[in-house]
Amino acid sequence: MDVGVIFGGPSAEHEVSIHSARYIVRMLVSKGYGIHLMAVDRWGRWWFDDVAERVLADGPDVIAPPEGPVSPRDRVPPLERLTAVDILFPVLHGPYGEDGTLQGLFEVVGVPYVGSGVAASAAAMDKPLAKALFRGHGIPVLPWLVVMRKDVARWPSATVARIEAAFPYPLFVKPANLGSSIGITKVKSRSQLLPALELAGRYDRKILVEPGIPAREIEVSVLGNEDARASVPGEVIPGKEWYNYEAKYIDENSELVIPAPLSPDIAATVQEMAVRAFRALDAAGLARVDFLLHKGTGDVFLNEVNTMPGFTQISMYPKLWEASGLPGPDLVDTLIRLGLERHAEGHRRLTAVNP
Repeated sequence: MDVGVIFGGPSAEHEVSIHSARYIVRMLVSKGYGIHLMAVDRWGRWWFDDVAERVLADGPDVIAPPEGPVSPRDRVPPLERLTAVDILFPVLHGPYGEDGTLQGLFEVVGVPYVGSGVAASAAAMDKPLAKALFRGHGIPVLPWLVVMRKDVARWPSATVARIEAAFPYPLFVKPANLGSSIGITKVKSRSQLLPALELAGRYDRKILVEPGIPAREIEVSVLGNEDARASVPGEVIPGKEWYNYEAKYIDENSELVIPAPLSPDIAATVQEMAVRAFRALDAAGLARVDFLLHKGTGDVFLNEVNTMPGFTQISMYPKLWEASGLPGPDLVDTLIRLGLERHAEGHRRLTAVNP
């Protein structure tokens, strides 16, 4: 079976995607799959064959920046490349690859792919939208506030006053549509708030503001389609004050504790909530579900759902499944099967009023 592995993409998580693709390719090769590499550069151009192999091996700098604006035609892959494989594995994180954009293209072309569909991908990527959806399903989330980038620029004082009226410090300020903790700031005082809003606004027009609570960070991996199941929970102990980009990918002092030292009741709670969140989104294939466990009260809050979580050598998603008895090669093999099943199930629908 031939698998098209798509990686890179025009998002701030471009390099993380390349690291994830390296891991997935190794797992697929170990299972005997044929690999077709498809690299998307930072400007949205698609590359194949030797160029894609060089990007995977050496990183994004092997591709030179365009000399001028990239035309819309250059940002669309040749459809014959997409249809030349049995299934696509879009190993892209963040906007463009994890937000339903590419998934819509795959649906139009009719090619099976790994992971969630358009609606689940889009909803999970938009943090405020996902919070509203989870709250509607009775899943506890922290309160939040949405601030628009243009409002920060036009009415900075009023925006600060609005936030301070809603929450005490500390706060977390985040781009609404991004991952890997990019563009996120922990804000401890008024002097830090506007710079944090401006930083988040560089990545998204919509900004999420949440209260900061003393919490342990618990993560659960979910696998399946309608019959999804949860892994053992793990705990992130960041090497920094909180689990920012540097703590995730650079600082070697961060620690992943698997399984997380939790009481049986709390472990069962986060596993059950993870599957509920997965089903609330109508997600498919895989997701990593992140929780905040209040250190004082013991309350559990759903933080976010990642429909294409990191697959690097140190990423929590594959490590949790390995600890649950499913090693990397078998995990990737299962994801291929789930993608094919979801595609077959999705095409079992009527396309005429009177069949």
